[in-house]
Amino acid sequence: MSQVALSKLATNDGHGENSSYFDGWKAYDKDPFHPVHNPDGVIQMGLAENQLSFDLVQDWIKKNPKASICTAEGIKMFKEIANFQDYHGLPEFREAIAKFMGRVRGGRVTFDPNRVVMSGGATGANETIIFCLADPGDAFLVPSPYYPAFDRDLRWRTRVQIIPVDCNSSNNFQVTREALEAAYEKAREANINVKGLIMVNPSNPLGTILDKDTLRSLVTFVNQKNIHLVCDEIYASCVFSSQNFVSVAEVVQEMADRCNRDLIHIVYSLSKDLGFPGFRVGIVYSYNDDVVSCGRRMSSFGLVSSQTQYLLAAMLSDDEFVDNFLAESARRLAERHGIITKGLEEVGISCLKSNAGLFVWMDLRHLLKEDTYEGEMVLWRVIINKVKLNVSPGLSFHSVEPGWFRACFANMDDETVQVALKRMQAFVGEGKERKEAPAPLKRRRWQENLRLSFSSRRFEEGVMSPHSPIPHSPLVRART
Repeated sequence: MSQVALSKLATNDGHGENSSYFDGWKAYDKDPFHPVHNPDGVIQMGLAENQLSFDLVQDWIKKNPKASICTAEGIKMFKEIANFQDYHGLPEFREAIAKFMGRVRGGRVTFDPNRVVMSGGATGANETIIFCLADPGDAFLVPSPYYPAFDRDLRWRTRVQIIPVDCNSSNNFQVTREALEAAYEKAREANINVKGLIMVNPSNPLGTILDKDTLRSLVTFVNQKNIHLVCDEIYASCVFSSQNFVSVAEVVQEMADRCNRDLIHIVYSLSKDLGFPGFRVGIVYSYNDDVVSCGRRMSSFGLVSSQTQYLLAAMLSDDEFVDNFLAESARRLAERHGIITKGLEEVGISCLKSNAGLFVWMDLRHLLKEDTYEGEMVLWRVIINKVKLNVSPGLSFHSVEPGWFRACFANMDDETVQVALKRMQAFVGEGKERKEAPAPLKRRRWQENLRLSFSSRRFEEGVMSPHSPIPHSPLVRART
């Protein structure tokens, strides 16, 4: 039988799955850690999920059975909610989201429920805003290192381009006006039409936040170039220091007479701030009336279920719950961040100073055998194959400096965190012993000396577990 041809859009490699970021997930999926059933498995530190405050949500649900249409107390609303189809969304849901967005941002700015556009998670929201703003071939500036799945979310189906804005450790990866201008001019010289700038604030993978002066500079930049500014603020409440998160909405409010509001857009989600990625609640909030109108039409392809809207409308309207959740979540994130960074520091691993997000940006440059991306991939294969930790290499984030890795810390319990730290500490300690040991001892395999409760099975040098089936993966290229 002849092979049936599929569409070029569906089958091209623009999804971005050909990345070490996703290869690490496959290794975890094949051999997931479990403290009892699989204590030698891979620990998932590549997943930015916020699981530290689920008990607070569960307590609220128990106390508010009417919020669900699938309980005896809430069943009377089942028919009405199950039949609801308006792609504008439940009015009470949009009002609750707008109110929650304001509370997360310290009450210093208010949001209009009529500008809230729904989408299927931040993935759908990012794609929706790109579809609204750009045509195939157009480009957006994105400071690097940036979220690996942006190659999927922003580019795959829209056919737009990403122009990296190179940032480095010399100034803690802060984006500068000079770097923006250089990337913009380089694109223009290549006859690429730049439609906008995309900022993630707080940053993924850096865990840092933008100050107000930087945001003012970004707003001024896009106004001067007459391009759009899209601020992805999905980690807005995952800030765990005394320094306040500043939303671009505050700057727009302050610069009302010097800012074209039609150029400013916000992407938001409940996946990180509340830890609800499975609910697929994504939001586009735009100051541009035409974008709101177009986004609403496009949201038909990725609506939030009415049942989810109904539940969240009740939850987010409970001021006492929201205030307690935000405060306690920040406290727990700060505590976990401190445990991770202190544990790594004890073996000489430093992290970029950060105060937000669900991860740390680890500096492992001193562990590289060579200061190249090839050297980074060699180290990554050792960490995932032998240390059995799925941390994500900087190459997958388009980092301009080899040797930086992102490690997520909020998707596991306290006991798993300690196992992960012990594995990394043992690995680094073994490396030091090899350097100091006599020549015969240096030839011992790493796992022969490791006295921890995880795998001692042998791995062939350079072989990924599992093999990536994707022929263009950086992992495959690293082997050649």
